[in-house]
Amino acid sequence: MSSLSRSRVVVTGLGLITCLGVGVDKTWKNLISGQCGITQLPTKEYEKIPCKVAGVVPCGAKDGELNIAKHFTPTELRGLPLSSAYAMIAAEEALNMAKWKPDQEEERIRTGVAIGMGMVSLEEIADVGEALRGRGYNRVSPHFIPRILVNMAAGHVSIKHGLKGPNHAVSTACTTGLHAIGDAYSFIQRGVADVMVAGGTEASVSPLSIAGFSRMRALSTNFNNNPQEASRPFDKDRDGFVMSEGCGVVVLEEMNHAINRGANIIAEIQGYGLSGDAHHITSPSEDGDGAYRCMQTALKDGNIDIKDIGYVNAHATSTPIGDAAESRAIEKLFNNENKHLLVSSTKGAVGHLLGAAGSVEAVFTVLACQSGQIPPTNNLKTSDTGCDLNYVAINSVPWSAQFNRKIALTNSFGFGGTNGSLCISDFIQ
Repeated sequence: MSSLSRSRVVVTGLGLITCLGVGVDKTWKNLISGQCGITQLPTKEYEKIPCKVAGVVPCGAKDGELNIAKHFTPTELRGLPLSSAYAMIAAEEALNMAKWKPDQEEERIRTGVAIGMGMVSLEEIADVGEALRGRGYNRVSPHFIPRILVNMAAGHVSIKHGLKGPNHAVSTACTTGLHAIGDAYSFIQRGVADVMVAGGTEASVSPLSIAGFSRMRALSTNFNNNPQEASRPFDKDRDGFVMSEGCGVVVLEEMNHAINRGANIIAEIQGYGLSGDAHHITSPSEDGDGAYRCMQTALKDGNIDIKDIGYVNAHATSTPIGDAAESRAIEKLFNNENKHLLVSSTKGAVGHLLGAAGSVEAVFTVLACQSGQIPPTNNLKTSDTGCDLNYVAINSVPWSAQFNRKIALTNSFGFGGTNGSLCISDFIQ
């Protein structure tokens, strides 16, 4: 299908849960003001693990905190993993913003869900395995298997809202959330749905997962006593990523469907690109080839000129190799033809949400296009990537006045060499 004849896909709703706060407004306000949600992990549980920092969703009854008892009964929570609970809360916010609660059968059939996660709870699997070995078969909960299936977040959202369209779950490591949104965009373009609730969710911060990533030497360990300085994309002192949790959800809609019902259109998805590194199970190639081809494909898919891109929301996780490789890919793609391009990584504020990273960052990119404010890269004091890029460091900045429209790329890359890029813009009918 040519880019001239295919359906246009717009964004009409957003939902967020992050370590910066619960809800889109709270999280975005904290992000733009340069705040950081990374905190120190409990000493006793993590005392023998090198990494002792993470991004944990704030819980409580205050504004911007998660009061899970307000959303679910104790009975509901027995069968509901935390990752699915995050997805249901974020989806509710996104659907409320979109003002889309279909009650007609045809509307429900034409509304789908695409929500994935990178990992299920490793701690839960370990605990149930220990219970089976130590206390026997009857100690295995009947909720165990449904709680550890990666498609359960999508399933719970679909069931709660009666959404009978495509029910899809992506699990592509740290590219999950972006792939879920990209696939949902493709479903609408193909005409199999009018509306999609899409994103990624993650709730896997635990001693076992932190230990596993620490054994890979993937996590930051040099800032255990200064957690807010631990995630520092592009900075010369970066020493690994900071694991985080949360959820990002968008409501995508076929443009005419949104216009006809009088929806408030927030942004538009212009293009979607995918690629594979075919290089190494955990590391990208140092020249950033996979990232380059992925971004190139997203621009081609949307028929967008590189000179029109004003912002790249980078995947940059704060790892020595990854940040430099992505920077080289960006530099190669734009090749000095776009000197006003701005680049930042929001992981300095929220850490790396694994399967939810791509969707949370897609929401941030939508908000950047809508507001004209570019979020900063926390803790970026001195870059050592060797690339001549306009990194947005420490403080947010306005979108460059050189651009007639606000068009951006957002990237996500995952273990196994799986890559995704979305091209997102403000909406002009």
